[in-house]
Amino acid sequence: MVKDLKNRMSIAHLQSIIEGMGYTWFSKGDYNVNLIGVRNPNLVANSFDDSMLCAFKIKGVWQLKEWAITTDAGKFWLAHPMNEKGCAILAPNQYLGAYALDLHRGSYKALCQRGEVEVYRDDNKDQILDFNDVTKEWGMFGINIHRAGDDSKVVGKWSAGCQVMKKRVDWDNLMQICTKARSIWGNSFTYTLIKEEDLKI
Repeated sequence: MVKDLKNRMSIAHLQSIIEGMGYTWFSKGDYNVNLIGVRNPNLVANSFDDSMLCAFKIKGVWQLKEWAITTDAGKFWLAHPMNEKGCAILAPNQYLGAYALDLHRGSYKALCQRGEVEVYRDDNKDQILDFNDVTKEWGMFGINIHRAGDDSKVVGKWSAGCQVMKKRVDWDNLMQICTKARSIWGNSFTYTLIKEEDLKI
């Protein structure tokens, strides 16, 4: 479910939050996109209960999109991690130029990891997302930004640490925006992950 964050704050407020955290805000020209994942405080996995905000200009006028996503791994991969250190969960941070349009698992266009990111390693194999007293590491982990199904209800196997959009129609919208952005700014995208409480709304 979309949380309607975009109607509870202004672009100026969002920009002030991002810049106040020491991160870069892109405001030059059209389709210079700011992709922002917003993680909710619920620590129980398997729901598309996070948001992705996308702020950019068209003909000099700011646009703000919001879509339902998960920023966390699903229950399956928490219980059956691919890495012996534990399941990867992306850590809040700004990842400058870390993503590019490419094929997700050779299948469809997505934002694929091309620069290092930081992850938590949740290794106790329960369904609770653990961010305290766990291993953190930087590296190349295949933490892509991609979609689930047409309108997926649970995360399940869709995410082993990736940022995954709930609805295909929303995903198509994002890909149209990113394709246009690539034609102007090149194939390099920054992703910023914050916590919902950071928005102060």
